[in-house]
Parts: sequence; structure tokens; C-alpha cells
Amino acid sequence: MSVTTAVERVHNFSAGPAVLPLSVLKQIQNELLVLPGCGASILEISHRSAQFIDILQEATQRLRTLLSIPEDYEVLYLQGGSRLQFSMVPLNLLRGSAIAAEYVLTGSWGLKAVAEAKKEGPVRIAWDGKSTHYDRLPAADELQINNRAPFVHMTSNETIQGVQFPSEPETGGVPIVCDASSDFLSRPLEVERYGLIYACAQKNAGPAGVTLVIIRKDWLGRGQESLPGYLNYRLHAQEKSLYNTPNTFGIYVFGLVAKWLLEDVGGLAAMHELNREKANLLYKVIDESPEFFVAHARPDCRSLMNVTFRLGNDELHADFLEQAAANQLAALKGHRSVGGIRASIYNAMPVEGVAALRDFMVDYRNRHG
Repeated sequence: MSVTTAVERVHNFSAGPAVLPLSVLKQIQNELLVLPGCGASILEISHRSAQFIDILQEATQRLRTLLSIPEDYEVLYLQGGSRLQFSMVPLNLLRGSAIAAEYVLTGSWGLKAVAEAKKEGPVRIAWDGKSTHYDRLPAADELQINNRAPFVHMTSNETIQGVQFPSEPETGGVPIVCDASSDFLSRPLEVERYGLIYACAQKNAGPAGVTLVIIRKDWLGRGQESLPGYLNYRLHAQEKSLYNTPNTFGIYVFGLVAKWLLEDVGGLAAMHELNREKANLLYKVIDESPEFFVAHARPDCRSLMNVTFRLGNDELHADFLEQAAANQLAALKGHRSVGGIRASIYNAMPVEGVAALRDFMVDYRNRHG
């Protein structure tokens, strides 16, 4: 199917930018030319206008409601994605420290985060899943955290390997810094367990270009005055995320997605159950045919966001992807570093889309198994 002639929506399993709720897309479409009450498009209004300040404040209040964020945490809207946060976290929280931060490595994104952290301060690898190709998470007795560490960094969901922490690991009271980019707002969180949560929006929360940061207010002062302005969390908090011109359109869409989660889905507990239901449709097929569909992640570590697997016969991968695309099942190719198949089934992927993939997998297995 040529991308230049496609006019109908496919089931989009892209790892990001990813599928958005259809009702949100329709509202954006209806309001794009003239945002109600503004006389202009959201793409045209000032980030300091009363209309945009209302959009920003409403988005923040919806996020606080969804995650039950305590008042002693600040919400920031930044840019640069998780890549910039890999540097901003150690710049603000680790530079000048004599005690190492603890990094838990469960996949590709954790590896990228620790590489940047080592440039700014002492780092200790608390656990590394390399020996088993990042197919699992650390057991409780494998994490030996220094209780004096400034923070423990983790990646809650690894999109490439398809492993996900089902809940926060035990860190002995040391605050967690979490890259939650690929499962942000997919389930409730115990925010009090975290010192900082960061997430780029383009998986579950909006379009590319917005990075959400939730940070304890008492951590804002840890960034040194010598830091470049944009890299200092404190300045962004002082300027209420308007230190520079923010991604106004991305924040507007994020607010609509947050509203959808609250009003249409019914909150994050309901979203979590729906995500379990969707993931189970695919894992059931994989488990029924373990020689035909070979899962990457171990069963107790499997992601609800990114279902990663390969075919037992490697020669079938190209054909599987080609036939899937012909059946309106798009963007299923695994990451170039691991190959295979990856079905990203984020919040906005409807059950019908996952069921269509499930049915295709069953049919393909029956024809080629």
C-alpha cells in the first residue's frame, strides 16, 4: 500500500509517534482553523495569551487529577524528549555529588541514559540485564541499592525489548528517577515514591515535541547556578514552563488526551485494565504457539505497551510484515537493533485493532505453521 495514496486509517502499531484517540483527532480537526474563543488557530496564538495560559493550567490540573500528584511536586512542560532528560537529570541532580547514583539497566533506553549520566557524575550500575539480552527485570534480591545514593534511575517500560516493571521496584527509600516515556498515563503511579518522572508525550500522551517532567519541589534547588538556563529545572518552574516558547500545540493536544482519559476512559485504573485486556489478546496467541511465535520478554516481565516477538522461522518475517500491511496492520517491524515484530498497543490503540492483529496472527500461523 502506497503511503502517497492511502486515504483510510489503518491500525497503527507504531512505537512512536503513535496512535492518538480518534475523538481527540476529530476535536483537533474541528478546532484547528479557529480555536473557540480565540479567533485564531492554536498554532497562531501567543504562549503568553490568556487563552493559552488557560489551556496550560487545565492540562496541568487534569494531569494532577489523573496521577493524584501531591502539591509538593511541580509539573513542567519541556522539549528535547527523553534524550535531553538523560542529560538534564544528572546535570541537576548528580553534578558535584561524591556519592554515585544507581542506574538499573533493563534495555536500550536505560543504556543511553547511563551513558549521559557518566559524563556528569559518579554512577553505579545497580543491575544490568545484558547477559540475558534484556529479556527480564531484576528480582528483588538482585537489587542492592546504596541507601545514601542521590537517586535510583529506572526505565519503567523498554519499548525495544518489551519489558516493563509491573510496579515500582524496592529501593530502600531512595527516591526513584523514572523514564516513563512509553507507559506514562497507562496506569496509576505512587508518585510519592519518585523524586522525578519524565516522559516524552508521543507514546500515550500527545504528539512529539512535548516532554512532561514531574519533580519534587525540594529538588529544584539542586541545579547549580553555573548550568545553562534551559538545562536548569528551577528556572522552568519559576517561569511556569514559559522560560522559552513552549510547544503550544503539543500542550493543547496533551490537555485533550488527559481529558479523554478522565472523562471517556474513566481514569488510569480503568485504562490499566483495558491495557491488560489488549495485551493478553496477543500474548495468548504467542503462548499457544511458542515454536511459531517466540516472545522476547519473559512472561512475568512482559510489557503491556510493546509486545515483542519473532517468528520461529526467520525467513517468514518479511512475508508476515507484508501481509500484515495488506490487512491494514501497519508499523509492526521490530526495532533495527533486535529485529522481529513489535506491536505497540498504547492507550489509544482500540481493542478492535489489537483483535484484528490477533486474528491475523492466528490465520498466519494456521497457514504457515
